[in-house]
Formats: sequence, C-alpha cells, structure tokens
Amino acid sequence: MTYPDLTALIKSYDIRGIVGEALTEDVARAIGVAFVDAIVIPDGESAVVIGHDMRESGPGLAAAVAEGVTARGIDVIRIGLCSTDGLYHASGALDLPGVMITASHNPAAYNGMKLCRSKARAVGEQTGLAEVRELTARYLVDGFEPASAPGSVTDRDTLADYGAFLRVLVPLDGIRPLKVVVDAANAMAGHTVPAVLGTAAGLPALPIDIVPMYFELDGTFPHHEPNPLETENLRDLQAAVLEHGADIGLAFDGDADRCFVVDEKGQVVSPSAITCLVGLRETEREHQAGRIPTVIHNLICSRAVPEQLRAARARTVRARVGHSYIKAQMAELDAVFGGEHSAHFYFRDFWFADSGMLAAMHVLAALGSQDAPLSELLAAHDPYVASGEINSTVADVAAATQRVRDAFVTDGVDSDDFDGLTVSHWDGHDEKWWFNVRPSNTEPLLRLNVEAAEQDVMERVRDSVLAVIREG
Repeated sequence: MTYPDLTALIKSYDIRGIVGEALTEDVARAIGVAFVDAIVIPDGESAVVIGHDMRESGPGLAAAVAEGVTARGIDVIRIGLCSTDGLYHASGALDLPGVMITASHNPAAYNGMKLCRSKARAVGEQTGLAEVRELTARYLVDGFEPASAPGSVTDRDTLADYGAFLRVLVPLDGIRPLKVVVDAANAMAGHTVPAVLGTAAGLPALPIDIVPMYFELDGTFPHHEPNPLETENLRDLQAAVLEHGADIGLAFDGDADRCFVVDEKGQVVSPSAITCLVGLRETEREHQAGRIPTVIHNLICSRAVPEQLRAARARTVRARVGHSYIKAQMAELDAVFGGEHSAHFYFRDFWFADSGMLAAMHVLAALGSQDAPLSELLAAHDPYVASGEINSTVADVAAATQRVRDAFVTDGVDSDDFDGLTVSHWDGHDEKWWFNVRPSNTEPLLRLNVEAAEQDVMERVRDSVLAVIREG
C-alpha cells in the first residue's frame, strides 16, 4: 500500500500547512488518532487538552482533532481560544498532553499544530512526531478502528488561572508606573495581554498603562502579519512608542509564545540582549536559593550571552536551533532559563516551556524596579554587531556549505558542525567575528548569521560569506 508523504506538513518541530490543501479536517482527525496511538496511550494518559488561536479555521480543526482523540476512547478538555503558552500552562497545571491549533506567525492561509506530552514536554521528530506522521498517513488511507466506548468532551476556561500563575512567577504590583505599547497584530496577545497585564480576567490592576495596537482578533491579519522577526512588522510599534512617549513597546507573534521588545527610543532590542537580561535575573535568583544556575542558549545567540552569564557564575550550554531541542536540553539539565535568537524564551518554572508573556513580564519587572530608561538598562547587554539571519536560495545546500568550509576554515579559526557550520575568529584575535551557516529543514535555503565586535568587520565578513554561498 502506498501512503501519502506528509513530511511537508508534519515537520521536525510541529505541523503546518495551507488549510484546505495540505491541512484539512480529515487530516486533523487522523492526526488526533495518531497522537493518541503514538503518545497518549503509551504514556498512560486518560485525556488531552486542546486549544486554538484566532484563525478562522481553528475551531473546525480543533473539533476534528477532538473527534479523532475521543474516537480512541480518550477524553478531551477544550480550553478554546488561547496562546500557545496558555496551552502549555494548561498541560502543565492539569498534567495532561495537549494539542495547540496554530500556525504561529505564518500568513492567514496557514494553520497547524503544536503537540506536547503532559507537563508541556515537547513532541518533536525524535520524540514521537515521526511516528505521528507515519500513523496519520496510514489512517488516511486505511482508516482506523474506533474504541468501543468513545471519550467525553468538556469545556474549561483556564485564562485567569494562566494569568495568576504568571503573576506569581514575576510579581509586577510593586514596580514604578510604566506606559507600555503592545502590538498584538490582531493575534492572540490581544486576548492574553488584557487578561495578564490588565484586569480583563478579574485579576487586580497593575501599575501599567497599556496602549493597545491591533488587539481585535482577526486571523486575516489586516494590519500586518504576526511575525515580528520581519522588521517591517515592527514599524507601527516603533512609531507608536515615540508618539505616546512610552517606556517600552512589546510585539507578540501569532500565537504569542514569542515577544520582541522596542525601547523608549523606538529601537528594536536584540533578543540576545533580552536573553542576557532575563538570564541574569534568573541566575541571581538561583544563587539566592543556593543553587548553581544553568542557562541554555542556541548557537545563534550573541557571544555576549555566555560571556555575561559565565561572569555571573552561571553554567551556560549551547543548544541547536529549534524548540524541541532546547526544551529537551532544558529538562535534562534542569536549566533555569533558555533563550533563542528568534525570541523564544524558556523557563524551568514554566515546565521548561517557552512563554512570550513571561519574558515580557521579566523585562517589565527589571525596567520598573529602577529609574533608568530601557535603552540604558540594556546597553551593556548588546555590545556586539550582528547581521541578523540572511537566507540564500541555493541549488545544492551541501555544495554551498562545502564552499564556505573550503574558503573560511583555515589556520587560526575554530569551527564545528554542531548545527550547520560555525566558524569563529574570536578568542585570541584582535579582529573578532564568527558566523554560522545552517540549512533549512524544509527548503533549499542556507541561513547565515554573522556577529563581530565592530560594524565594518561584520559587514565585510557577511558580504564575503554571502558571495561564496551564492556563487553557485
């Protein structure tokens, strides 16, 4: 029997595709069954938590997944509209596996899913997602045998519990008054910010004046796509921070598990600087508790991250890019915090999962506990110059990588193949730079990141590496 190839839909970290084409309700139903057979039943679980974001297709896909889950005799707890970290909170607090229906920052035509085991433990290629993919393909062709007794479906509102939980982790009631512009991009932060930082879920008022931008939930994203990695999607926020004389701006992605920061001057803050700031806060808290802190960072983060955290007597560990990798390493090493260049921030006290809201609250707490503006507070955490991630379409990824290796891996530089190719000309050199090239998981792309101690050096290395990558 020939089964469909679902590798373009069910990827290394999550599930994502165009609704009505790669991702239909029939496919979602089969994924629900496969999730139960590959993860839920082997783990001995009795129920699954299901939530969805604001995309128009979300309720239908969530219902289809629930049909697949209950057909196998497993109960479903529906929590409705939620951010991805809201789903992780429900998974952690209820000690149940979960399915989040979301395409994160992708355009409106897409939807997808993020799967987790109980306590928000990630499901990736090496931890069950490959088996989910294989079973889904089989069930789409062969069908499946339903359980003799179907599971039940109940509804539960967990938004207030989520907000209260975060407020315990990072208390904000004692900070100085702050004016905060938030760009929700018509996505899930428009639902969660009023509940967590405001009073919409019945929590007490905080000394925070929220200036809302695009809080109306609309999965067509009429103002801009919910992808703050793209600089054009931050321009409205930058202008609004200046217009309102705000202390800080916050931009969340579609499912609000990532948060980008804009300072009072309207300048975008590097996620590496946020990793330094939050990592140092968590490191200090660990030392106060008599523990030796471990902080995870992926290999694209600035050199400033391990330098500053090691100076603060933290153990730093480099991880591969991708949430399933960093979550697994966080749990294995009992790391207190983890940060990625893409503005995913992970917390031991949040079941080692990522939360854009929790990261934002740490920044607000740090800013509000002293009198300096944000730009001054963060200046020391952003000492180097980075290129940002630059994608190049190439005919042969392996050949392009080999050209870079031949051109730049010479005497006097360090290199490794931990995640793509990293070349470093830093320790012991007056001219300090490093770069990483790594392939996309799904496209014929090479991704380049360069950092240097000086702007002109970064630009020269960036242009030299790009010329080699693109010469084919």
